[in-house]
Amino acid sequence: MLAFFQQLDGNILLWIQEYLRSPALTSVLVTLSRLGDGGILWIVIGIVLALRRKTRKTGLLTLLIMLLCWLFNDLVLKMLVERPRPFTQVEGLDILISAPGSHSFPSGHSNVAMAVAHTVWLTSDIQWLRVLMAVLGVLMAFSRLYVGVHYPTDVLAGCLVGFVGSALLWRLLNPQYDRIQARLRAKRPN
Repeated sequence: MLAFFQQLDGNILLWIQEYLRSPALTSVLVTLSRLGDGGILWIVIGIVLALRRKTRKTGLLTLLIMLLCWLFNDLVLKMLVERPRPFTQVEGLDILISAPGSHSFPSGHSNVAMAVAHTVWLTSDIQWLRVLMAVLGVLMAFSRLYVGVHYPTDVLAGCLVGFVGSALLWRLLNPQYDRIQARLRAKRPN
């Protein structure tokens, strides 16, 4: 059964390479994938959101959840599974970026993208921001397949870890954040 899914994973990547890659799409998705390196895109988004009063809660929770999900995904799961990158295993697969040095499963870019997108979805009442983060999260996850550095199951697992991590941490942290904010508002002079 495992061999079937590994074969399917590789075939999907080869299909993307053969039928979806184009110069215009490559330019966009390679750039997006690189912006996800080190979580830089998501860190900047979290900081910008944290600096604005209306989105401060969203920004702060996004930064915290992103950090915790990344730590679990990249420092625990990747080290336990140690799955090789697809470009080292799938014959004929060409990568479009520099070869990452870490293991493949689960995708860290997809993990952080989903953690941020889901946190913004849960905490923001700004509809366009919620939609933008969801679209960016999906595009970031897909970019990792497109550039050939992750299997589809890596990306799905990364998204799942980010989504579940975000949901769990939101349940845990949201009441605490609301209590802190209520105390701070009560202490402000009128």
